[in-house]
Amino acid sequence: MKVSLFVTCLIDIFQTDVGMDTVELLERLGCEVDFPERQTCCGQPAYNSGYVVKAKESMKHMISVFENSEYVITPSGSCGTMFKEYPHLFKGDPEWEKRAQDLADKTFELTQFIVDVLGVEDVGAKLDGKATYHTSCHMTRLLGVKEAPMKLLSHVEGLEMKTLPHNHDCCGFGGTFSVKMTPISEQMVDEKVQHVEETEADILIGADCGCLMNIGGRIDRKGKPVKVMHIASVLNSR
Repeated sequence: MKVSLFVTCLIDIFQTDVGMDTVELLERLGCEVDFPERQTCCGQPAYNSGYVVKAKESMKHMISVFENSEYVITPSGSCGTMFKEYPHLFKGDPEWEKRAQDLADKTFELTQFIVDVLGVEDVGAKLDGKATYHTSCHMTRLLGVKEAPMKLLSHVEGLEMKTLPHNHDCCGFGGTFSVKMTPISEQMVDEKVQHVEETEADILIGADCGCLMNIGGRIDRKGKPVKVMHIASVLNSR
């Protein structure tokens, strides 16, 4: 099965190891992975800030970049959700609506693709530790991916999963929200860190690098002994 990796800005700039783990994991599961080098931002930051016209320039570019891909896989529920929004934003546009829909239909978040398309729940991962999982907002509320991550994590050998209290609460990142509403965002992430501590887990797992960067940064500033890991890295552990 041929798949194209949509790596996202945060992974490309800050967390390249997550991109590499994603590729290694998909290849181990029998996929042939390519990386379209012309890919850029999906347009989400501009769109969420109200710059719809400017955002559409990025969207059109991304539609063109992945036009010939069979599947588009991303280790980010948030950015995957943005691709799913494209058809709505180009509705009524005779040139771009169908092309946007084609991209949306073949785009999958990583765990969603592994479980729902490949039909795999045990990827043969091994990781010793006690962990808890943060359910990011876009991935669960908008993309609707809730069960796939937990099914995969339940089969990781040596990993004890603990339920995160109030796990559906936002971590306070929200893209530009954390910049525009910093005092509120700070209180939200402090609550999230408190709940992580309540689990007594030594690993925090998530599927969106924005959330992990936000929570991980706060954990680091507070000096808490909790390791932050993207689920791709957990599933690629051997």
